Amino acid sequence: MPRTLKLPRADGSLAPYTVREPRMWPAPTAPIRSRVAYAAAHVVSDPHSDAAVDWDATLAYRRHLWSLGLGVAEAMDTAQRGMGLDWPLARELISRSVAEARAVDGLIACGAGTDQLAPDAGVTLDDVERAYAEQVGHVEEQGGRVVLMASRALARAGRGPDDYRRAYGTILRQVRRPVILHWLGDMFDPQLTGYWGTSDVGAAMDVCLEIIAEHRAKVDGIKISLLDPNLEIEMRARMPQGVRMYTGDDFNYHRLILGENGVHSDALLGIFDAIAPAASAALQALDRGDVAGYRAALEPTVPLSRHIFEPPAYAYKTGIVFLAYLNGHQKRFRMLAGAESGRSAVHLAEVFRLADGAGLLADPEGAVERMERVLEWTQSRASV
Repeated sequence: MPRTLKLPRADGSLAPYTVREPRMWPAPTAPIRSRVAYAAAHVVSDPHSDAAVDWDATLAYRRHLWSLGLGVAEAMDTAQRGMGLDWPLARELISRSVAEARAVDGLIACGAGTDQLAPDAGVTLDDVERAYAEQVGHVEEQGGRVVLMASRALARAGRGPDDYRRAYGTILRQVRRPVILHWLGDMFDPQLTGYWGTSDVGAAMDVCLEIIAEHRAKVDGIKISLLDPNLEIEMRARMPQGVRMYTGDDFNYHRLILGENGVHSDALLGIFDAIAPAASAALQALDRGDVAGYRAALEPTVPLSRHIFEPPAYAYKTGIVFLAYLNGHQKRFRMLAGAESGRSAVHLAEVFRLADGAGLLADPEGAVERMERVLEWTQSRASV
């Protein structure tokens, strides 16, 4: 019999909610061909410490993603990079995950940035280039593809577009294999305001495209997370031939991945961590040419994603980890640096409802029990 629980609402009331029967999602029987799709994966905090990683559970989650035919984008912002996951932990995470990917023949790309630099005004472009080189070198030594992450240090040190051309050119001339660039909007990280040397997004796109064109042989694609589908479509149309657009638009991914007039985006998305079974089923449907099946699997996840990524967008990681907890992928609802407190009980209750509506509670009864434990925890926290 379906379980019912009481969930909090914004007006302070409690409303009964009955979970649905679980939806059975198909596992792929062959590699996904229609799109390249990475899930930016979260890390599982040690259940006894918010400063340590539970390596077994973290790697098990990556195996879960690979089993669904998705690639793993490692040590990105979804993994709390720069917000709990520092460079020493990220370096170990990359080493462990690339080794795990090799063992199961899983697709992986790893974030290389500059977060080992102290956040002060004295950082120079030389410092930025050395920091990038260190992290790129580590990823490539492990055998991983590089995602060249947007750099807070470069945003501070850069004085205009020429400084971005210099820094990116220096690194791209050194890489061994084509990288994925990374344009993260300031709604995800306010410290990246004015990236590419200008606050005008059109001018910033011009600079970015000039860098890609100059170093075409060293760029596999670019992930952009600006939450504006028109900007992504415009940039996608202007990309050099063969350079991929990886959508990072967690509001409009369903449209952008499907595409129009034979042109589409590939995917590198934080929300794919949370909706992996549905994302896999949708891409399997595309492989069969079944657009209706694609829409039926993916479109019900969009309200969930838009809720998880509501302002402040950088707190989306709380919802991602919460869903992993509800589905039994970790023992406790705990995050690095205590970030589980980043969303309210009302917000989490709506995540629960929307996830159930999208068929993303694998074991609804178990999810009810875990949800009730979280509500008890939030009530006890509020009473302190």
